[in-house]
Amino acid sequence: MLKQALLLISVLSLAACGFELRGSAALPFESLYIEGGQDIAVDLERAVRPTATKVTDRAQDAQATLQILGEEREKRILSLNRAGRVSEFRLLYRVSFKVSDQKGRALLPTQQIELRRDITFNDSETLAKESEEALLYRDMQTDAVQQIIRRVSVIRTAS
Repeated sequence: MLKQALLLISVLSLAACGFELRGSAALPFESLYIEGGQDIAVDLERAVRPTATKVTDRAQDAQATLQILGEEREKRILSLNRAGRVSEFRLLYRVSFKVSDQKGRALLPTQQIELRRDITFNDSETLAKESEEALLYRDMQTDAVQQIIRRVSVIRTAS
């Protein structure tokens, strides 16, 4: 009985504090065209799908265009061991984008998102580390998509 009471109090206190899971961001456009990018364009389209905004196949049919200007992955040596071999890498993922309306006016000027992840490296675990690196890049891309959606969601349109 005591456990149930504590659980009920915990649930009620969370509800009372205004805690709410983050849902999908509401975009300020009825339609959006996504131009450029490679894998990130597919992920952006998936992220927009649950919202009320429709992704179009042509820029002429869209109220706004989200243009991916560049997407870059970089791998830098972060540290070496005593034998002079790499022991850590820093993975960098950069994406730049802008949003414009049908007339080409900038609704959101060029923005850049840069994400970093550090990864340890061991010569005897090369295949595992390559898989880990791919997963980290995928995670950074997913994070970048969410950041782009949040930035686009705060655009003020003159409707």
